Amino acid sequence: MRRVVVTGLGLVTPLGAEVERAWSNLLAGKSGAGPITRFDPTGYACRIACEVKPAGHEYGFDPALRVDHKVQRQVDPFIIFGIDAAGQALEDAGLIDMSEEERFRAGCTIGSGIGGLPGIESESIVRHEKGPRRVSPHFVHGRLINLISGQVSIKYGLMGPNHAVVTACSTGAHAIGDAARMIAMDDADVMLAGGAEGAICPLGIAGFAQARALSTNFNDEPERASRPYDRDRDGFVMGEGAGVLVLEEYEHARARGAKMYAEVIGYGLSGDAYHVTAPHPEGSGAFRSMQMAMRKSGLALEDIDYINAHGTSTPLGDELELGAVRRLFGDALGDISMSSTKSAIGHLLGGAGAVESIFCILAMRDQVVPPTLNLDNPSDNCVGVDLVPHVAKDRRVRAILNNSFGFGGTNASLVMRPVAA
Repeated sequence: MRRVVVTGLGLVTPLGAEVERAWSNLLAGKSGAGPITRFDPTGYACRIACEVKPAGHEYGFDPALRVDHKVQRQVDPFIIFGIDAAGQALEDAGLIDMSEEERFRAGCTIGSGIGGLPGIESESIVRHEKGPRRVSPHFVHGRLINLISGQVSIKYGLMGPNHAVVTACSTGAHAIGDAARMIAMDDADVMLAGGAEGAICPLGIAGFAQARALSTNFNDEPERASRPYDRDRDGFVMGEGAGVLVLEEYEHARARGAKMYAEVIGYGLSGDAYHVTAPHPEGSGAFRSMQMAMRKSGLALEDIDYINAHGTSTPLGDELELGAVRRLFGDALGDISMSSTKSAIGHLLGGAGAVESIFCILAMRDQVVPPTLNLDNPSDNCVGVDLVPHVAKDRRVRAILNNSFGFGGTNASLVMRPVAA
């Protein structure tokens, strides 16, 4: 099987719209949470979110940098976020100007958990109030999940696999794992892989709140709302943005002298087969996903130094993930740090696994692990686990495990390490 390395990174997050700014803000313990500004949330049970900041903000996002104004008018935010993150990753990898032969072997698998919910909601209102002939002709292709990959493929002339993953909150991690397999199986030499989400809209917030998934107790203190593993947690804070990685076959990257951030060495996936929204009560799906990723990696449990947890800040999910991690790692867990970066950027749903994979790669590069914010009163199940409370921690990071679990009982785990010669 061919080796797969990471040669480019791109981020759009509530803490910054490029990699180094988002990473430095994360390590500084900043929070991307605040009152919802996209619409008037008066009367909603949840009135907070981790929004991508506008261009004028200290770490805001300017879509004009990489997304044509015409495209911006036609598509939903998740596609805009994805196009920009993909462009960043290609620039970082030095692959903007590929030859036609190289572009035949370069593709995309960038997905989303929900896709164009804001546009679906707004155009539904247009049809209801003004009639069917007033619905935008761009309605369909401006909302479809595969149109991140489609738009990126068109913009950069990528003619290899054109694919999109849709597995709820596991989307970003599944996209990376699936793309790595495509390269390993010689379907491509280069793949853009990741996920994006932009569902902070009236219907999105109302729906998740009605499902009792969102935090509702911290509307007056939004920066304290996302608090994985803390006794006072009451749900997640919705985030938005995108993470995209350039994956590349090792020899292809070496031949062109590319910098290599990491190697993807393990990918595990499983199904709970239990419930639409609740995880398996024994955490068996999470356990088997991690177990498969570790087995595929060829590493010993003791080789993992950092776990980026799914850790959404929900009362049930956090405890079950902790239990699954304890079951798999046993005594080795005493030397591992595990944190949830959702405490700072919220839950990016389909974009979470890719954004968090990038944070894991940067943790290996800089030998520092990001903190779990708001961990003021850890639950009993946290005893003996280094959850990196409040402050980033300098430590050895030789290999990482990244977890993503989603509605429908879909689980994904990734193992990466620095590139060995």
